[in-house]
Amino acid sequence: MPVSPSLKEEEYFHRLEMELKKKREIEEQIEVKAQERKRLKELHHMSCPKCGMKLMSLDYKGIEIDECSSCKGIWLDANELEQIMTMEKGTLNRLLKIFKS
Repeated sequence: MPVSPSLKEEEYFHRLEMELKKKREIEEQIEVKAQERKRLKELHHMSCPKCGMKLMSLDYKGIEIDECSSCKGIWLDANELEQIMTMEKGTLNRLLKIFKS
């Protein structure tokens, strides 16, 4: 005659099953979010924040800046304004003070 599992054994295995299921769901959610971030980055990479058209990379005294092919807006990456400021003392330095205040 087979021995039936005790209630505690059933609860234990049920709990393990639920924990494993929850872990898989969390891992799946993390993967979906990562894929969505990657998709959005690829979709918007080198697109103008103002009008959405493509940006062209230009060299300005060794600093790569981005210019919109449509609205002609200029976009700078992190620290590029400071790099330009160190090269172009004077007018641009006053401009930086306006943005930082």
